[in-house]
Amino acid sequence: MANARGSSRRVFLKTVVAAGATGTVAGAQVANAAAPAEHLDLPPPKPSALPPNAQVAAAEVGQVPNAPEESRKPGSDFMVDVMKSLNFDYLLTNPASSVRSFHESLINYGGNKMPEMLTCMHEESAIGMAHGYFKITGKPIPVLVHGTVGLQHATMGIFNAWCDRVPIIVIGGNHLDAATRPPGVPTFHAAQDPNAIIRDFTKWDDQPVSLNHFAQSMVRAYRIAMTPPYEPVAISLDAGLQEVPYPKGEKLQIPKYVASAPPQADAAALREAAKLLAEAENPVIIADRAARTLAGMRLVTELAETLQAPVIDQLGRLNIATNHYLNQSARGRALIAQADVILGLELSDFWGTVNGYIDNEDNHGHGLQERGTKPSAKLISISATELLSKSNFQDFQRFQPVDIGMAGDAEASLPLLIEYIKSALPAGKKDALSQRAERMKKAWAENRARSIAAAGIAWDAQPISTARLCAEIWNQIKGEDWSMVSRDSFHSSWPTRLWPFDKYYQFIGASGGYGVGYGAPAAVGAALANRAFGRFSLNIQSDGDLMYAPGVLWTAAHHKIPLLNVMHNNRGYHQEVMHVQRMSNRHDRVANLGGGSVPVGTGIENPNIDYARLASSLGMWSAGPITDPKDLAPALKRAVEVVKSGEPALVDVVCQPR
Repeated sequence: MANARGSSRRVFLKTVVAAGATGTVAGAQVANAAAPAEHLDLPPPKPSALPPNAQVAAAEVGQVPNAPEESRKPGSDFMVDVMKSLNFDYLLTNPASSVRSFHESLINYGGNKMPEMLTCMHEESAIGMAHGYFKITGKPIPVLVHGTVGLQHATMGIFNAWCDRVPIIVIGGNHLDAATRPPGVPTFHAAQDPNAIIRDFTKWDDQPVSLNHFAQSMVRAYRIAMTPPYEPVAISLDAGLQEVPYPKGEKLQIPKYVASAPPQADAAALREAAKLLAEAENPVIIADRAARTLAGMRLVTELAETLQAPVIDQLGRLNIATNHYLNQSARGRALIAQADVILGLELSDFWGTVNGYIDNEDNHGHGLQERGTKPSAKLISISATELLSKSNFQDFQRFQPVDIGMAGDAEASLPLLIEYIKSALPAGKKDALSQRAERMKKAWAENRARSIAAAGIAWDAQPISTARLCAEIWNQIKGEDWSMVSRDSFHSSWPTRLWPFDKYYQFIGASGGYGVGYGAPAAVGAALANRAFGRFSLNIQSDGDLMYAPGVLWTAAHHKIPLLNVMHNNRGYHQEVMHVQRMSNRHDRVANLGGGSVPVGTGIENPNIDYARLASSLGMWSAGPITDPKDLAPALKRAVEVVKSGEPALVDVVCQPR
């Protein structure tokens, strides 16, 4: 493969640098700097240690003489072969010296295809993009990060993915051998065990010491990451292993990847659960991250229709269509209170689902707690979380006792559960199921009418209401094959209350770990995935989240990722506004506004950020700030046209707090 690429493929670090330490030489010297060493009266060629500048670059990227293939084929070429065997579409990175040989091999030896390298402005943004991409395609993207510092930047994104059960392949550069590593920056950024930083929120990691070890580790990492519960994995990639030529006579092998079957719940426990559900008078299904795929969404729907049982969708993923009559999410608390059997599917917080917590002070300075279910209610859980809980980070939430607990992947377990329920349903229950269905249809229609009526409140208000914003967006995208690539709750859940989400890719859920800075990168990653399918991607973007890493807008513009960003610009961290106000009330004080409109430390104002100009400066079409609701439709219509032409766009809308 390498021979076919010609003798001039490798051009880095192969020529003599004519410039001195100051970088000042005559023009003729610079012109000759890239010539083969045998034609110059100069010492043998050495890699440059000079700071990068135009003259050094000219010397180091010229034509190089032919060399025996075995003397110039680095380990990183084989690493690229391993990556290609796993069929990665893209690789995300902020470029760095600790992965320079791998970088060079990807673009020159690998042709920058499968994977194609995308340039990111921040490692956390790269992880967020991979996060969003997976939730559309079901395929992971590797993210290449630099040493310890790049990995530290990436940690929040990795934690989000851990909490959200999303597989990401993190590859971190390192200079492992202290006897050969370069001084200065490479040593500052090296570590004995760099993956220790993220080990508490990754599923598996390794630090290969040979090329065959790397091949085995990458295939193993992919397989572990893609076995539910999905989670991030990490490989520490030694710079020396990348750059050293293949050892003479070493036989290199790439293991074949074979996916593991997802773990299923115990059959006997599923049969017992099916009996309880089939005999229940008021069964309730609660789903969070149950549907991993389109097939999973169909299975949740079939389960609900078999029982004619209401579904409370907690929207970790889209588990059932929002316009299906059994989607009764809006009545969640009331349904839980009257249920006699509750089935939880991949719930991230079962305790919080079936118990109430009111953030008001009791006699001991804690929130008030109350049971949300009948004492006789039976609780059933199917979740893969118990297969991978760790002790340090508390993402497993408070402990909730259940009557039947099954450790297994919910989607993989549903076919057998549905079969058992159909067998267990009493012959005379057909009429009862029909009556239950009619009650659900009536309740769904009534809730829909209430939502439409509520959306009309403050329709012409300024700042613009979130309901008006979402309604105007819908009018512009309803004819498209659309995908909302942002979370729902930041804008009062108006999209899922008003729009018909009936395709799996139309909603991707939230961050998992609630780490601010996820939204914009995940939206760009999901839009990248949707681009291949010709879908229209929409991101309703919160202002504070974007300011964590606005450089991701440049990545979208540079790589021509079509995405409509609509800023939900309320000029404040309004969840924290409510917290400060609540604490002020509890302490019998008035919140200090400090000359602003919200308590000190919670506002994003004075000066107000002009997101349209920010986006424009990063190469993206933009409009706004929009303050009058009458101006919304024209601006959105123009932005939709831009996105349909294949470019990203941003419309800045000044909104009311959610």
